[in-house]
Amino acid sequence: MNIEYIKADLSRLDLLLATRLEVLRAANGLDADHDLSEVKAQSRDYYMRALSVGSHTGYLAFDDGRFVGAGGVSYFRVMPTCHNPTGEKAYIMNMYVRPAYRRRGIATRLLDMLVADARARGVRHISLEATDEGRPLYTKYGFIPMEHEMEMP
Repeated sequence: MNIEYIKADLSRLDLLLATRLEVLRAANGLDADHDLSEVKAQSRDYYMRALSVGSHTGYLAFDDGRFVGAGGVSYFRVMPTCHNPTGEKAYIMNMYVRPAYRRRGIATRLLDMLVADARARGVRHISLEATDEGRPLYTKYGFIPMEHEMEMP
């Protein structure tokens, strides 16, 4: 196994979009026929803007040129608080490793790169949404469940 990690840019837009749809299908148990055309169009717009202004960093993992995994981090700012005086936040998303490559350290390496990117920007508040399968990795890495946040469905 010869895993190469590449920081994504707009030259990899088609692969980023394909990866995003693969992640969503896997995370939501969707079959290949499920229409994600609107998600694809909006994801294209997101990547075009976010990669251009630096509000998103993504990494892609390849084994001898074959795509095997990905991860991304989105940056945003909220109103500053006592616990986060800058208001800067990072949200890790799109973490995915193809099933045949799992449990080989690829997700951990992707996570290392994403967290390092956030830390290099001075961002200290990093969050993510975990699937049941991903939760052990994030817990081992040091992420803890959030107690005070709520969401309106």
